Amino acid sequence: MIVDGKALAEKIKAELKADVSKLNKKIRLAVVKISSDAATEKFLEQKRKFAEAIGVDVRIYEIHPDISTNKLREKVSEIVHIKENNGVIVQLPLPPQINTQYILDAIVPEKDPDMLSSKSWGAFAAGSARRRTKILPPVAGAVKAVFDEHKVEIRDRNAVVIGAGRLVGKPLATWLLNAGATVSVIHRGTKNPEEYTRKADIIISGVGKPKLITPVMVKDGVVAIDCGTSESPPGAGQASRQVVGDIDPGVSEKASLFAPVPGGVGPVTVAMLFKNLVELSK
Repeated sequence: MIVDGKALAEKIKAELKADVSKLNKKIRLAVVKISSDAATEKFLEQKRKFAEAIGVDVRIYEIHPDISTNKLREKVSEIVHIKENNGVIVQLPLPPQINTQYILDAIVPEKDPDMLSSKSWGAFAAGSARRRTKILPPVAGAVKAVFDEHKVEIRDRNAVVIGAGRLVGKPLATWLLNAGATVSVIHRGTKNPEEYTRKADIIISGVGKPKLITPVMVKDGVVAIDCGTSESPPGAGQASRQVVGDIDPGVSEKASLFAPVPGGVGPVTVAMLFKNLVELSK
């Protein structure tokens, strides 16, 4: 079965629109924007459209890319302390001279729908048993929503996460562990990764390498979730660059559930960002 992320995101959108209406208060997401490349603009446009659809305001704070780490930290702190801003996100990546984590740590957990500050991460990593937080990092929340929708069992399953990045790999590995899966994380130093993937009941990849996972690397019935994005060059019958994932589409023929790129987890991740925002606003 192929995951229809757009349909699931629309379902979540309708639920959030009702929730926002019941709150009877204005909700605003503040976005700190430094980069102005095409990818950033595309992400922001997706967020603006989703916010408008559910009745949430988005305020963009544009910062010059030559700013220092300390000046940016001060600016983010000011934005966080504006009462009307219910949530604050910093659009990544930041310029190379910036200490990214120091900037993200300026966002208090009560206004951190991306869950990228050290305090938010600590509450999440502590596990559901501690009940330190009611929300999940958006990508983990998105995969959970997909699993809930398709009734995917996690406990006691063998799960392989490919990539150990802070935005995708680490939160997903942590969430799977907290949910009771046996988790292996594949990174650059892992030898013979196919030995892990062939035994996996669940594979989630988020490294941004086209067709990294091929059909021969997975077993029949695997749940394959693609969270990696990159661009394929023009050619082979296509006139422009195309967004592609880490998992070869051929894997879908062996998988019991396959979330492709584009159209799989991506739209749901945006939806979960706003679900977090609405939850924090309560």
